Amino acid sequence: MPELRQNLATKEWVIIASERSKKPYDFKKEAPSEPTPSFVQNCPFCIGNEDKTEKDLLVYPALDSRWPWGVRIIPNKFPALLPSPDCKIEPRRREGPYLSMDGIGHHEVIIEHPDHSQTPGTMTMEEIELVLKAYYERYHSLEKDCNNHLITIFQNHGVRGGASLRHPHSQLITTGIVPLHIRHLLFEAERYYDDQGKCIFCDMLRYEKSAGVRIVYENRDMVAFVPYAASVAYEVWILPRVHQAAFGKIEPQILHSLADVLRQILGRMYILLGDPDYNYVIRTAPYPFSDVPFYHWYFEVQPRISQRAGFEIGSGININMELPEESARRLREISVNPLLTG
Repeated sequence: MPELRQNLATKEWVIIASERSKKPYDFKKEAPSEPTPSFVQNCPFCIGNEDKTEKDLLVYPALDSRWPWGVRIIPNKFPALLPSPDCKIEPRRREGPYLSMDGIGHHEVIIEHPDHSQTPGTMTMEEIELVLKAYYERYHSLEKDCNNHLITIFQNHGVRGGASLRHPHSQLITTGIVPLHIRHLLFEAERYYDDQGKCIFCDMLRYEKSAGVRIVYENRDMVAFVPYAASVAYEVWILPRVHQAAFGKIEPQILHSLADVLRQILGRMYILLGDPDYNYVIRTAPYPFSDVPFYHWYFEVQPRISQRAGFEIGSGININMELPEESARRLREISVNPLLTG
């Protein structure tokens, strides 16, 4: 019997239709006919092609002496938004009933590794930690700009994930507005706090820990689990154990624990699903809400192994073809250690 499950944090409904489920090897991508090379001549992110990108904003030295750098952050050459020359609140404009404003913001690219063939699913924990340190440093630098109300850090991996380049990279975009989707998350979290006197995400984390069936991996500081109402198969949330509303509020040493969990999750997906296309995003509170007791930042990973079709688009209800408990079990049984050797 199919089941409807509600996401406690968003109040969105998901249909769990496991009778339509596919075995993991049906979800799994076919291996490419030829291995991905470590260097591609026309890739602007490969070593030796640094002059094809915008000037570096930040460079981390390589962890391996074979490489000239470890992580580079550059302005996006084709930005969605552009920074303001001075820190002033951007005014809204009206045209009849319509509202607009200038496209003020920042759009940056984090080049995660010099090797074109790498992915976060094959990188070492130390390499992933270096990427997270870059996120952390840019987050703190950009939150000082009064126009940056929301800082969104995300990765598009693979064609279905929206990536235009194969080279491992992620992006950061700041906006001077808080979009409706984020306001909805905040509203539901605040309403729960008003009713229960507790953080909705902390309650979810406590229950998942006690139930255990959807936990994939955990360490001292972070817990990764498949949500009860996962909108797609193998969706994973990573939450810090300690309540914090904004990603920038974590202690720098916690990045090591986050790197460990992220390496485990992406590495297991890489093995089980064959380097799937995916998106991940850091769900953090906007600047005005960075210290609130009702919101809790988290890392969301969504593999792109199924396609939204007419029903999903028309109703807004996703169909997940695998029980979240089964997705968690299969991910839990994978060992990444033989794959990720550095």
